[in-house]
Amino acid sequence: MNSYTVSPEDASPDDVAALTELVGVIEQVQRTEDADGFLALFDADAVWVTGAGSRLVGLDVIAEFTRQVLPGAMVDGSVTYDVDHIRFITPDLALTGVNQEYTDVTGEPLHPRSLGRPTYIWMRSGDTWRIVAGQNTTYIEDR
Repeated sequence: MNSYTVSPEDASPDDVAALTELVGVIEQVQRTEDADGFLALFDADAVWVTGAGSRLVGLDVIAEFTRQVLPGAMVDGSVTYDVDHIRFITPDLALTGVNQEYTDVTGEPLHPRSLGRPTYIWMRSGDTWRIVAGQNTTYIEDR
């Protein structure tokens, strides 16, 4: 049993599994600071909005940014990604909403907690899903 919602409820289980697995790939490449692995998930014309609000258009621009910020990003910790929601906009276009949490090197939550709510829009071409748009938003827990 999964802990996330899927819309529509009768969406293909294979597509749901593929997108969930891809979010797992994002987590892994972030943890290992694998810029090339992260960039391989994007469409050539993708749009990405960084956690600081910069809009990056096109894989070349996203790559330049990623290669600057990802190496060394996990030296003092790690990150977890949990799918919260999958929404199929069309059979070949889907949104994944993710709960993200940064941790220390042992996997324990930071104090104060450091949370994010990334959203990825995926488009399928053939058998391959690629990120066509996404954003990484900081989340501040209610106090």
